[in-house]
Amino acid sequence: MRFPSPLSTVLTQPQQRSIAIVLALMGVVLPVAGFHKFYLRQPWWGAVYLLLSWTPIPHVAAAIEAVWYLLQSEGQQLGQLPAVLTPSVVNVMAPANPVNSAIEGIRQLEQLRIDGLVTEYEFEQKRRQLLDQI
Repeated sequence: MRFPSPLSTVLTQPQQRSIAIVLALMGVVLPVAGFHKFYLRQPWWGAVYLLLSWTPIPHVAAAIEAVWYLLQSEGQQLGQLPAVLTPSVVNVMAPANPVNSAIEGIRQLEQLRIDGLVTEYEFEQKRRQLLDQI
């Protein structure tokens, strides 16, 4: 029997909406912005926000994202696009071989995670779904 490590447990838990909103709003008024991106496990975006914090760009973006997080429904993951705009990795038309389709789906999902469009939590959920299809 294999027990999950504490780090993997923390990385797969969804983030709290109120904390992300407060961190994004702090990025509007503080000289540095982007802490909400680190909280949402998007370190590349967080680094970009910090590098550009001397300009108004990350402060405006943080304000927009704070409003976006406020308007998202409770069931939706923070930072996740609406289902209409989200690429469907699981339902991609793939070859008849389920192993090849799962591998291709995981590759596409990994690219979305690298681009910061999918959180670690979402990546892990979809990866497990794809592997269960095999």
